[in-house]
Amino acid sequence: MRMQRELRQGMGLRIAGAAAVVFGLMTVLSGGTVLFGGDQLSQWAGNVVRFVLWFNFLAGFVYVASGIGLWFARGWACWTAIAILLGTAVVLCAFLVYVSQGGPHETRTLVALIFRTGFWAIVTSTALRAVNRR
Repeated sequence: MRMQRELRQGMGLRIAGAAAVVFGLMTVLSGGTVLFGGDQLSQWAGNVVRFVLWFNFLAGFVYVASGIGLWFARGWACWTAIAILLGTAVVLCAFLVYVSQGGPHETRTLVALIFRTGFWAIVTSTALRAVNRR
């Protein structure tokens, strides 16, 4: 299968990989700060939606791995980017259901989920283009 082979390396793939690593590190840092930073930081964060926070925190590690794989043009990184995109979209849908049922939340959570979904759509698109280059 095509995605099992090495990706065709290009500047776009390296940029996507570097962006994914930076984004992943920022995600782990911000999520970890809220999760493990104590009561004062949790209060500062406001109405945290726990399942979104945990997903983002754990996914941050996968962002870093995927970014490294993209940087080095590894075929598995394309699959990882697809999985991150789909997982983020599922969490976004679950969040929308949660909000529609009156769950307490912060508007910035919705904005962040939309941003993450868009970011991974771009990264995934870049990876898929690299697979299809001849």
